[in-house]
Amino acid sequence: MNSPTDTALEYREPPTRVNLMDGTAYRESLRRLKPRVFVDGHEVASVADEPALRPGVNALAYTYDAALKPQWAPLALATQTHRSRQVSRMLHLNESSGDLLNKLEYVRLLCQETGCAQRYLAQDALNGLAQAVAHIDDAQGSTEHRARFEAYLAHVQEQDLSLGVAMTDAKGDRSKKPHQQANPDTYVHIVEQNGKGIVISGTKAIVTGAPYMHELLVMPSRNMGADDAAFAVCCAVPVDAPGITIVARPAGRPGEKSEHGAALFSRKYGQSTAVVVFDRVFVPWERVFYAGEWEHSASLTYNYATHHRHTCIAARAGFGDLLIGAGALMTEANGLDVDQTPSLREPMVELIKITEGFYACGVAASVYATRDAHSGVFMPDAVFSNIGKLLLATQIYDMHRLAHEVSGGLIVTLPGPDEDHNPATAAKLSEVLQASPNVPYDKRIQTARFIEDLTASYQGGWYSVISLHGGGSPAAMKQEIWRNYPVGNKVELVERLLERGVVHDSERAITRNRQPGRCCDQGCSAPGQPVMVPLPASHKGA
Repeated sequence: MNSPTDTALEYREPPTRVNLMDGTAYRESLRRLKPRVFVDGHEVASVADEPALRPGVNALAYTYDAALKPQWAPLALATQTHRSRQVSRMLHLNESSGDLLNKLEYVRLLCQETGCAQRYLAQDALNGLAQAVAHIDDAQGSTEHRARFEAYLAHVQEQDLSLGVAMTDAKGDRSKKPHQQANPDTYVHIVEQNGKGIVISGTKAIVTGAPYMHELLVMPSRNMGADDAAFAVCCAVPVDAPGITIVARPAGRPGEKSEHGAALFSRKYGQSTAVVVFDRVFVPWERVFYAGEWEHSASLTYNYATHHRHTCIAARAGFGDLLIGAGALMTEANGLDVDQTPSLREPMVELIKITEGFYACGVAASVYATRDAHSGVFMPDAVFSNIGKLLLATQIYDMHRLAHEVSGGLIVTLPGPDEDHNPATAAKLSEVLQASPNVPYDKRIQTARFIEDLTASYQGGWYSVISLHGGGSPAAMKQEIWRNYPVGNKVELVERLLERGVVHDSERAITRNRQPGRCCDQGCSAPGQPVMVPLPASHKGA
């Protein structure tokens, strides 16, 4: 798993590219699976052909097709050095700051097209899991956990799979720990184990894209104590394994109105989330990454959270790009020139500032990434990752407000799309509701309904809530910022300026948290690591 040190003179065979699926092959792969899925009260016969899930399947199919675009290859693909394989970026273990930057840029591009790419959660989980198993093995003087994980990683990379991350437990009474719950199935836990494997039961909530994934990565959602050892379990299961029931909500706004209707975007692309119930699901040992090692549950939980929050920054930057573009189009359709209208220019600049501000935190987290000594995985800086995610989580509502401010009230007061084809009203509406002589009526209302779809519909509310709570609540991010921020450095700086002559005391509470200065490449990233693969300007996210 550790990537060897490269030298300028070392020769290596070019990596072999794994067989990548396209969108059509992805849909066919879903048809071969038989998961037990319920949506809106009915059982789904075929996930790939279910209208209520089609926008989610479309979104993932797009990520498969995008990876095969030659112009996107520098971002979409990555070289897994220790296997000498070129694999999907969505299944790659980050080996440099450049990998993290390329991940950000690629996720941003995918989310510009689909709203939310969803597959990126697998990359976040695999990186956090690689760190966790390496820590466990090094603590135990073993290689067992690494070996299982590496075999599984090779499997998902070679098959180009989509993985759902089943992390958030139902949790039950939030004031109690897992072992204290009246109903133990509010957390996934081990109910039996033998020489062949383990049996798990319990419930995972808010599993992104669960119905149209190939496999589920089951991970603990919190730090565990000794009494919670049965709940400290991490494993992989096929989505259609016996004993799994997926209760999902529709993806996007499927089936709303006609092709000219209000949900033009989220009728095509969307995201389903699901509650996944495990009822005595058998998992063979080769798919169990740890079972009962409660001491290491925090390692996976915190590391995955940092990787995921780092990626969320890029995802919502892609969403911000949609709002910026739509806001500018709407002002033009309203007959106004942003350059000549300060009352519109200021909110547009504010929208840009918010989007690029939290994205810049993602870039900083990549540049100041550190290499995990146990696994070799490059870990984005925790402070910048959490600040960026906190900014987007708390400012998503401002982004919606600013889009509304520059667009005007027409985005929610416009008559419904059926009136566009009503012979009694359509002609008159097209005359009186055209604003700019250069923008036809149908183009104006199409933009208005696009903004409504993203910000003032059921889907708009979904984007708000998932941005606020996805990857953890704002309180969790604030905790991580405080836990990782080097307050001690700042305290000692001031004490030095006050000439107090204080010697550093590692036991002193306010100076305990310190870090080396960020002044050079050494210490932040290994010298000579690539920063970022060049990409044509026309494909950049910003």
